[in-house]
Amino acid sequence: MFAFIVRRVLQAIVVMLIISFIGFALKQNVGDPVRELTGISVSAAERDAIREKLGLNDPFLVQYGRFIKGAVLEGNIGQSFFYKKPAMEVIVSKAPATLELVLVCSVLIVVLSIPMGIYSAIYPKRLLSRLIMGFSTIGVSVPIFLIAILLIYVFSIKLGWLPSYGRGTTVDVLGWESGLLTADGLKHLLLPATALTALMLPLFVRLIRSEMMEVLETEYVKFAWAKGLPRVRIWFVHAFKNTLLPVITVGGVQIGTMIAFTILTETVFQWGGLGFLFLEAVERADTSLLVAYLIFVGVVFVVVNTVVDIIYGLVNPMVRITGRK
Repeated sequence: MFAFIVRRVLQAIVVMLIISFIGFALKQNVGDPVRELTGISVSAAERDAIREKLGLNDPFLVQYGRFIKGAVLEGNIGQSFFYKKPAMEVIVSKAPATLELVLVCSVLIVVLSIPMGIYSAIYPKRLLSRLIMGFSTIGVSVPIFLIAILLIYVFSIKLGWLPSYGRGTTVDVLGWESGLLTADGLKHLLLPATALTALMLPLFVRLIRSEMMEVLETEYVKFAWAKGLPRVRIWFVHAFKNTLLPVITVGGVQIGTMIAFTILTETVFQWGGLGFLFLEAVERADTSLLVAYLIFVGVVFVVVNTVVDIIYGLVNPMVRITGRK
């Protein structure tokens, strides 16, 4: 296990280097940060002076080497041109909004998808199972921005029950601006969390159902029935436990995906998280912030995938994670 962790850390370092290099390679096509910072009233000479001060006139490899040096020696992965402070500080200030949104969505997906998927697999011909699969098909087909707009129209405009934008009231918990501890924050969280859950839930329901139905047809499950074991034990111990591996695989990837690509949800609901920050950075040509965002997302994916690999060994001892693999 130790050798496996060391290998994954080295892989993570390589991934981070590749992501940072790609980010720097693309930054020339994002726009001119100096123009976004100064506007049209500043002369060309003043713009050149600002560009020289920021080091934007240096060759690409020089800029990239300076970035790597600062990241390794000082933990500094760039200075945001717009916010005029370290890019990672900006990302950390916006991360709680996205992480809380993803956390609530993940809990809702687990709580809803497992019973719905298991029921649909055990009783595939019942009316409720057909309704679940019908709604899951619709959920997969409808884009998230349409779901979000529909929720706003029904629950905010027509009924007036829930707010349509913003995070609401937040409280500071050891530097973490949380909306989960206030009633107003939870009300603001409900619609975006529902929209994002509606996008991801059908995938997990269909995955659990298909894997569960396949496992129920295996020989060891049939042998368990022949032994006269209780059906609850067969369904949840013998069948569902062996359904978890592909679900964990997809779940780990999707959690990272939700953190990285909540852009549409956060844009529709004006949710001040990482997705909304990313769009602002693109519009303002804040290339340092964009590269820092890419690195942050890369770290999230690497950490999530490593945790998923470790969970494999806990769920199924047959999966061997050793340094020899």
